[in-house]
Amino acid sequence: MGETCDLCARSPVKTTEHHLIPKQFGGVEGPTAMLCSACHRQIHALFTNEELAAFYHSVERLKDHPDMQKYLRWVKKQDPEKKISTRKSNRRKRK
Repeated sequence: MGETCDLCARSPVKTTEHHLIPKQFGGVEGPTAMLCSACHRQIHALFTNEELAAFYHSVERLKDHPDMQKYLRWVKKQDPEKKISTRKSNRRKRK
């Protein structure tokens, strides 16, 4: 532990590797970002893999989305050791 999340910049947090282009769309060898579990879950709650592959395939583009900006403003105030739950977005298609 003691890493920094590439999205929310909270530290120290445990990070996981997020494939910026989902593996199912050819991102196995592509760029990755190191994200805290809360940000990683939030990305997958807000965006489909198709959306991630087509447009939201960089940290900058993820940060530019209005729903993500709202989330990041909130999460940056949270204790890095606090367990954060994630809710699905209303705009994301249900399967």
